[in-house]
Amino acid sequence: MITIRKAEKKDCPRMMELVRELALYEKAPEQVTVTPEHFEESGFGPNPVWWAFVAESDGVIVGIALYYIRYSTWKGSRMFLEDIVVTESFRGKGIGKLLFDRLMVEAKEKAFSGMVWQVLEWNEPAINFYKKYNAKFDPEWWNASIEF
Repeated sequence: MITIRKAEKKDCPRMMELVRELALYEKAPEQVTVTPEHFEESGFGPNPVWWAFVAESDGVIVGIALYYIRYSTWKGSRMFLEDIVVTESFRGKGIGKLLFDRLMVEAKEKAFSGMVWQVLEWNEPAINFYKKYNAKFDPEWWNASIEF
């Protein structure tokens, strides 16, 4: 049985394990540079910038969905899905769907105008998953960033 619940501070170490598992899957394990302290403070400190749901099986966290609020001058407040991760041994069991569906409920409860996310062009399993929700894929916009 899988339980979906809001993440708690005590979940941070396991959540970071899943983030590292995702980075390994995405062939970029060296890109995870956030410290456990910063991660915890950013989600559970006095001014949180992210929120998350976890999927548990027999008391063990097997999946996470982490989001933050993005503001669009065209659309208003939107949920930005930063990561949705299900540990490898639990993939294909509908846990990603449970997490994604819970995010949609959260977005509607918070009156966000929608949900946005990124997916790597080679990640066919994720792309096929999102297509089941009739997600729009926008080829016109490129990602850009600056590191400090």
